[in-house]
Amino acid sequence: MKARNLRPQSGFTLIEVMVVVAILGILATIVMTNVIGKDDQARVTTTKASLASVANALDLYKLDNHKYPTTDEGLGALVEKPASAKTFPDGGYLNRLPEDPWGNPFQYVYPGSSGRKYDLYSLGADGAEGGEGNDADIFHD
Repeated sequence: MKARNLRPQSGFTLIEVMVVVAILGILATIVMTNVIGKDDQARVTTTKASLASVANALDLYKLDNHKYPTTDEGLGALVEKPASAKTFPDGGYLNRLPEDPWGNPFQYVYPGSSGRKYDLYSLGADGAEGGEGNDADIFHD
């Protein structure tokens, strides 16, 4: 009689591999359900932060010139010196005209409505006035 090799074999059984694949599938499902739809929320948050930055530049413009830019001058008055500006820093108040995350320019109206100093807003995902959900206009408060 020949002696058998009684050393245990190394490796994983089919059941062990199937358990690991099932666990990875469950984890992937949990991650995907938490990530899907967050890109729109991130765009809204980014838009609000960008609007706040532009509002700060508008306030600095007012401090220097004792008034906000007119609607006709628009946000371009923060990048290039308008004729009515008494003081204008080198490089302007902004490096470039801002856009929202959907690629649309921010809207600016002076004087504002509803008791606001000015209206500064994004048209949202659809790029049109009004809308609901992701398409809703996003105003700087």
